[in-house]
Parts: sequence; C-alpha cells; structure tokens
Amino acid sequence: MSPVEIAPGIWRIADTCAVYLIVDVDARPGERDAVAIDFGSGTALDEIAGLGIRSITDVLMTHHHRDQGQGLPRAVAHGARIHVPPVEVELFDRVEEMWQTRQLDNDYNLRQDRFSLLESVPVHATVPVYRDLHLPGVTVRVLPTPGHTLGSVTYLLDRGAARVAFTGDLIYAPGKVWSLAATQWSYTQNEGPAMTVLSSILLGREDPTLLAPSHGAVMTDPHTALAQLADTMQEYVDSRRSSPWDLADRLDHPFTALTPHLLLNRTSLSCSYVLLSAGGEALVIDYGYDMTTGIVLGQERAARLPWLASLPALRRDHGVERITVALPTHYHDDHVAGLPLLREVEGTQLWIPENVAPTMADPWREDLPCQWYDSIPADRVLPLEEPFCWNEYVITAHAQPGHTLYAVAYSLEVDGVTVAFTGDQQEGLGGRDGRRDVMNYQYRNLFRLGDYPQSAALYRRIAPGLMASGHWEPRWTDAAYLDDLVESGALVDDVHERLLPLDEVGIPADGQLARISPYRARVGCGDTVAYTVRVRNPFDREADAWLRVVLPLGWRSSEAEMAARLGPHEEVTMQFTVVADTAGRRHRLAIDVTIGDLRLGQHAEAILDVRPVGG
Repeated sequence: MSPVEIAPGIWRIADTCAVYLIVDVDARPGERDAVAIDFGSGTALDEIAGLGIRSITDVLMTHHHRDQGQGLPRAVAHGARIHVPPVEVELFDRVEEMWQTRQLDNDYNLRQDRFSLLESVPVHATVPVYRDLHLPGVTVRVLPTPGHTLGSVTYLLDRGAARVAFTGDLIYAPGKVWSLAATQWSYTQNEGPAMTVLSSILLGREDPTLLAPSHGAVMTDPHTALAQLADTMQEYVDSRRSSPWDLADRLDHPFTALTPHLLLNRTSLSCSYVLLSAGGEALVIDYGYDMTTGIVLGQERAARLPWLASLPALRRDHGVERITVALPTHYHDDHVAGLPLLREVEGTQLWIPENVAPTMADPWREDLPCQWYDSIPADRVLPLEEPFCWNEYVITAHAQPGHTLYAVAYSLEVDGVTVAFTGDQQEGLGGRDGRRDVMNYQYRNLFRLGDYPQSAALYRRIAPGLMASGHWEPRWTDAAYLDDLVESGALVDDVHERLLPLDEVGIPADGQLARISPYRARVGCGDTVAYTVRVRNPFDREADAWLRVVLPLGWRSSEAEMAARLGPHEEVTMQFTVVADTAGRRHRLAIDVTIGDLRLGQHAEAILDVRPVGG
C-alpha cells in the first residue's frame, strides 16, 4: 500500500503497525528530514526517497510491543535516534534482562511484555511526559495514555489547523481497541481497561482534531471516538466488578477535604496529602502512584506508572497554582515514585529527612525492599526534631522506626488541628469492632524491638487530633487510642521476646548481625569497588569477630580476612576493596562471619554487575 498523507507533511505507511513520518516542511526540498512515530518492520526506510525525504532523524515509540518496533535495528543502522516511553525503557535497551528473568512457570503476570523486542536496541533518550519534545522541524507534546500497555504514550502535534494525536494502540476505531488481551495485566483484575477509560477522557480534553492510531483508520471526530471508547470500556470494567466504578468521578474529584486546607488524594495507591497555602501554593506529603486502578504483578519498571492525572482537579477545584514542595514519610516506591516527575514537570522541590535521604539518593546502598529504581536526591535535607517553615506552616520531622528504620512522622498544625502524618506505621483498625491496630512491620525493613514503643511515645508527645496514615482512613484520635498504641507496641516486643532466644544470643529481629554496603553496584571489568561491613556482637560480653571475604573465582580483595574485638552488643565497621575481574550480571560475594563461638557462615552477601571492557 502506498504512503498516504493524512495532514500536511504527515505520511502514514502501512507496516506491521501504521508508521507515521512527520516531515520538516520548512526545510528546502532535498534537505527535508522526517521524524517517525513507531517503526514497524522498518519498511518506512524503503519509502523515504519517493517522498522526497533525505533521512529519518528520530523515531518516537508509543510503546514497547514488537509489532511497533521490530525494525528498530534498521533505524539504528540508518542513523536515527530512538526515543522511548520512560516506563518501558528497559524493554528497549536492556530487554535481555526481561528474557532472562521473566517468570514462566506458574505465571500470574499477564502483561504482554513477552511481545517485546528479541534483542536490545540503543536508546537515545526517554520522552519527557507532560512536556514538549523539540526535534529538528518538529515539536510534539508527550502525554501518558496507559491502557494497551502501562507505559504507553500519545504524541500530540500541531500542524496548521490540525492537532494530530498519534495514539499507538490506545484506540483502533470509535469505541474499539485493537486488543483487549493486551489490557489484561494481572490474573483477575482489570487495571488496563480502567486505565483506558481514564486515558480516553484525558486525551479528549487535549482537543485533538485527528486520531492517528497504530492499527485502524485515521479518525476525524476524535471526541466522539474517544467518548465511545470511554463509555464502552467503562461498561466492560463494570461487568467484571461486583459494583460499578465511576472512573470519570475519580478523575474529576480525586481529593477529599479533611480540613479546609488539608486534602487527601483518594485515588493514589498510598495516601497522598496536600497542604494548601495562601497564594496558590501547595505542599504534598508522599506522592507515589497517582490515579491508580490497581497494582499489577511484576517489580520491573514497566509494571509501575507514575503520572500526574489528579493535578488538573487540584488546580481547578482548590486554586493551586504551584506545588512547591514535597515531603516523603519513607522511601518505599508507593510513597515516592511520582516525586521525580513532580520535580521535572512542576518544578517541585523535594525536602527529605536526614534519615531517609541517603536511601533515596542511593537505592543500591542497602538490601531493602520496595525501593524506586533510580536515585532520588534531596533538594533540601531536613534535620530531625528541628521545626522548619513552609509558608505559614511550621512542620517537624520525627524519627519513626517500625514499619521501616528509615521513616518519619511529620507533625504540624492546620486549621487549628494538630496532625501527625504517620506513613505505614500501623494499619488503622484500632477501636473498630473491638480490634487493635495492626503493627505493620517487615523484617527486611530493618525492624527492631523497641521501635513501636518509641513511636507510641512520640504520638503521646505530639498529641495529634488527627493521624493521617499511608494506606488507611485518617483517624481522629483521643487519649484512649494513643494509650492503645502504647499497649500494642508493648505486645509486639513481648511476643518477640518470648519467641527469640534473646537471653542467650541477641540476634536482632531482622536476623542479621553483619551487612555489606553497597549491597548492589555496577562497575566496569577491572574496576575496584570499596565495601563497608557492619558487624554487631550479639552477646552481653566481649567477643572476637572474624570475617572472611568470599569472592568469585579469580577475583582479588584487599583483605582476605578481618578481625576485631567487640564489646558487649557493640557494632563496628570494617572496610575492604574488591577488583571485579569477570564481566557478567549479578556476581555474588559474601562475608563468612564468626563471633566468639557463634559460626554464622556466609552471613552477608552483596551483588555486583560487571560491564565488559569497553561496555
């Protein structure tokens, strides 16, 4: 089929998907280049000469599926730069990791990531969602439109009187999609169809005049086409739920007012709170996965979507002009995943407490669960127990170990109410049907005995009228509830003390007496890596500690063995270096630990990715 010009300087080429070439119409004949939206099998390269196009300079991918990009090696050989959605970048430039590690046996993850490329391609850049991407002769706006895949994007181009939306596989025809199977991401839920509803509504509000899909004909009445899809897909969503789910209402009214100047985002995966200030400024406490329709299986980046879908309602209904500051209660991804996007798009500053900032800045430093994939450095590091000001509010960050060692509670007064933002410290069940709050601790989060009594004492000192938690309904408190938390914290310690042999050997609740830092690192072959080991004496008497470094065959360490004399329950640190002599992924090294007469064996490990020479 011959190329078809759908708008001035925009050519549609039929391939394994529809490939669109956007020509720089201001360039002189013979010097006109093009930007491609998706690439199919690469047959667009066979057509450019006949269209008077000198070269394809850039390829913008709407999503990672193979029919969209199996020809990308041809684009790279041609010299084109590849731009991909940020959520799906590893499915382009490190797709071998998916093929090597993807669960195949007893698999409940239904996302179609196995429809990815067979081999990696070099990626020039990820596309800037919610912002303009400027390329030679072409400027597009990038809008997240999850549904067909979690990371799918739409590109909006203004060309003359037309606003063209290149939608990938969001929509096939009015009220129809190319694939329903692709929208099923987990075994029994329907997150993808619900996301399709939201994306259709949001894209319609961008007022496109043409929809250019990857499959199906170009649509000249976008509003009707998208409205039909939203309505029909909403019917589909409701048919698979026990009760209707008003997705448009979630999109338009995501915030609940707890007080006149304190809002709860009811659509985020973890509770996100907004503090309103005079002059149109707002401060956000925690910002993970906004406007979620559920959490899908898989821990890779392509299973996690940060986006900003609730912000238009915040501006429209609450007079917010700027989100100037964001505060995390702790480092877990469902509380911080959206923070980098807030900073990039809104210019929001990230103020991070001093006990949380190191882990967010270096997520590979320690072996901790639920961390974001990338470094999130602080714009300002907040000292603990030192009040700080944001506009008319005075806020204090308090150490709050328990759910995780690196967590805080924030206290402040708003609208005459003292509020404590407690993150995920406990599940909010206390006092309901005679139940107590459930203390929400996980051992890999470095939970310690004494943490919950410490936080209960903190709450008594703050005396909040309102406790705002990370996943449960905010709770108006009284003295009896605070007393109940004291008792619940004591019960946590009591049951551990009865279960663990603490009178003989004081191994901490997380079971580790030695830890290596950094736990993960990525270096070049032949590079030297510096490590620190923290080791603790579990006895109430002095003891000698012997540490032996265990390395892959042929590797070298500055210290084969290390020794120290430790006082009762003393913790010390030791350093050593390792030369990484073999390229490969996830090499393991360990420390064999003996303390006194307690032989722990290869008690602590670390993981090292080693790039080949020149890699």
